[in-house]
Amino acid sequence: MKKLVLFVVIMAALSTLVAQETFFPTREGTVLVYKTFDKKAKETGTLRYTIKDVNIDGDNMDITYLCESMDQKSNPVYNEEITIHKKGNVLYLDMSNLINKAAFQQEGEIPAEIKITGNKMEIPSNPQPGDILPDASVEMALKLGIVNMRMAAEVTNRKVEAIEDISVPAGSFNCYRFSSDINSIALGIKVNTKSKEWYAKGIGTVKSESYDKKGKLQSYTILTEMN
Repeated sequence: MKKLVLFVVIMAALSTLVAQETFFPTREGTVLVYKTFDKKAKETGTLRYTIKDVNIDGDNMDITYLCESMDQKSNPVYNEEITIHKKGNVLYLDMSNLINKAAFQQEGEIPAEIKITGNKMEIPSNPQPGDILPDASVEMALKLGIVNMRMAAEVTNRKVEAIEDISVPAGSFNCYRFSSDINSIALGIKVNTKSKEWYAKGIGTVKSESYDKKGKLQSYTILTEMN
């Protein structure tokens, strides 16, 4: 079941150009490396994000990343390109990042035939503790021969909880702590979790944690390298 649904962190790296305005970097070639761990602190995989292209048009911006996922032995799992959109003071994230696309991969890549529906997750450029953020959802479907595969996720009760300092292998950061409930379904299996994420201005996600419905830690992801 762990391979069916995975809360994937798709955030960014160091930025000096818009550090006071957005949580994401804008320098092409920036690389962020994350490690994922289970509840027993056993490493389960690596995520590497490389900024390939930045397109700026006034107050709007598109940042395109190459996302590479690897297992605990550094074997490739899948790779794809992801674009984050900034429109005015709001960032829009592709909700398909909440779904473990490894189940859909063909020869290490995500097939273009996947149908994706839903809305984008919104993150304000200047959140404040106590802010309530809009819900978001996504559904992905693909027919492989006679098998119809479907995965879906809903993110609700999104809140900005606090501003606090945290330390990870990549360094120490002043972060905004977000929380949310995530309800997922994959191949008929339902999973309900609670999530906490720490975002740093000009960096993106620094750390994330996933809890079961009883509040017990199930997995976490931390930023280990950036350059």
